[in-house]
Amino acid sequence: MLNKNLLKISATFGAAALGVVATSTIASADTTYTVQNGDTLSSIAAKFGNVDANTIASKNNLQDVNMIHVGQKLVIKGNNSKQSAKNTNKAKVEQTDYTPGQSNLSSADQAAKDWIAYHESRGLYNVQNGQYYGKYQLSLSYLNGDLSPENQERVADQYVANRYGSWTAAQQFWMANGWY
Repeated sequence: MLNKNLLKISATFGAAALGVVATSTIASADTTYTVQNGDTLSSIAAKFGNVDANTIASKNNLQDVNMIHVGQKLVIKGNNSKQSAKNTNKAKVEQTDYTPGQSNLSSADQAAKDWIAYHESRGLYNVQNGQYYGKYQLSLSYLNGDLSPENQERVADQYVANRYGSWTAAQQFWMANGWY
């Protein structure tokens, strides 16, 4: 697993992929938004009209406000006050090569899973570091020769369930130790 010194943070990316319609007022409940190709934090904030880019970055504990990824789930803080989009930085968007289907994970576990994937491989399925491979930097021996994204997802879920019980617990371990 990758070993990096990072600030201890908690991710709240959310799990559901919801369509977004630009409106001037959105209900006070939080909404999850799936990053699309070409999105920036400012453009996402403009779609919601009631939140600024800095609030999105803060709500999602983004370490680099200039880096978001296609398929990444962002929690948009719901409130009824109109705020201006103050952050006009363009975010670099990286395309991943697979989008998994529906997840049975809670939103907290999906957020933790997304956080681990980002910190292990930036969410890419073809990254290799010695004997560790893929989106979750699993030992090649765990993958049994099947490097497909589907198998990586399946094996990662099984590994985390057996070792930690949940993705949230795995993330807490990662944050304390720099690996999971």
